[in-house]
Amino acid sequence: MRATLNIPDKLIEEVQRLSGQKSKTGAIVTVMEEYVRRKKMEDLLALRGKVHIDYDWKEEEDAELKAAEERERYDS
Repeated sequence: MRATLNIPDKLIEEVQRLSGQKSKTGAIVTVMEEYVRRKKMEDLLALRGKVHIDYDWKEEEDAELKAAEERERYDS
């Protein structure tokens, strides 16, 4: 998508320097991706203690191993 933006020169230069991006577009995309990643992480961390997941990984692992053994028996 094309867009016309008014970004202060010093700010975009600093973003380019810090991100290692040579192009302005690359620098802006990098910063936007990082912002989205951090925001999603904050949103997930905000759920800490609010969501309870009753998941027995050992039971799941046992079921997967049993299914693999059964597949091996059918393949033999």
